[in-house]
Amino acid sequence: MYYSKVVKRTMSKWMNEDMRELFRALLSLENEEECRLFLEDVCTVKEITDMAQRLKVARLLRDRTSYAQINQTTGVSTATISRVSRCLDYGPGGYELVLRRLEQEGRNDE
Repeated sequence: MYYSKVVKRTMSKWMNEDMRELFRALLSLENEEECRLFLEDVCTVKEITDMAQRLKVARLLRDRTSYAQINQTTGVSTATISRVSRCLDYGPGGYELVLRRLEQEGRNDE
């Protein structure tokens, strides 16, 4: 609960029309290729890789993989693993939402 209040307070500081436009831009993308093209334009390769790694860490944490195992298999620092874990436990629910939808999409592809 506390983390959620902090997130809302912090979000109000950075949420503005530029951020809303970015969110609308992301929502306008129609497929994986369009998403790749846009992300390559607005992010560095490292930023994209970091986001992909965090998503992988979230999935592994959700599957109850230990920090040590995640660190060993992915090379992601324990600080990043801990941050993702806090988001899973106390964050606004974005990781959970995305992971659930990816799982549903995977089942629909079979």
